[in-house]
Amino acid sequence: MSQDKPPQTDHLQSDCSKCAALCCLALAFDKGRDFAFDKNPGEPCRNLSGHSCTIHDDLTEKGFRGCVAYDCLGAGNRVVQEVFGGQSWRDEPRLTRVMMEAFAGMREVHKRIDLLRAAGSFPLEPRDEQTRAGFLARLEDWRWSGPELNDFEVALALEIDIFIHSLSAYLPQAFFEER
Repeated sequence: MSQDKPPQTDHLQSDCSKCAALCCLALAFDKGRDFAFDKNPGEPCRNLSGHSCTIHDDLTEKGFRGCVAYDCLGAGNRVVQEVFGGQSWRDEPRLTRVMMEAFAGMREVHKRIDLLRAAGSFPLEPRDEQTRAGFLARLEDWRWSGPELNDFEVALALEIDIFIHSLSAYLPQAFFEER
C-alpha cells in the first residue's frame, strides 16, 4: 500500500457519476418485494445503458426499492477512480472480473471505515481511541490496489473486526437487553 492520499475527502460519500455502475453489475438480486426480476452476480442489470440506469427516476414505481435503499458507501467510485484510474469494465471487458473483486473488497473496507467512525462516538480509553484512529487512518489514507483489496479480508479486516468486537465493553448493558 502506498501512502498517497486520494483526492476524494469523504470516502463514504457515494458519487455514481464517478463509478462504472459496479453495483448494477456485481450484485445479485432475487425477484420479490424489492426487485422486479432476478439478476445474477456479474450480469449487467437490464436497466443499464452504459453506466446509467434507464429507470433511475422511477425505481420505486418500477419495483426496485432495493436499488433505492442500497448505498455502496462510496466503494464503487473509489474502486473506479483510485484502483482503476477511471477505467471501466464496459470499455475494457477484461476488467470485469477484477473490478467486481475490487468492488467486493472495497465494500468491506468501507464497512469497516463506517464502523470505526461510529466507534469514535464511544467514550474510549486513550489506548482504544489510538487503535481506532490508527485503523481508520490506515483504511482512509491508503491508496488501495486490486490485490491488496483481495487480501484485506484475510488479514486486516479480521484484526479490525476483533478490535470492534472488543469495544462492546463500552456499550451500555441496556443495548444488549433491547436486542
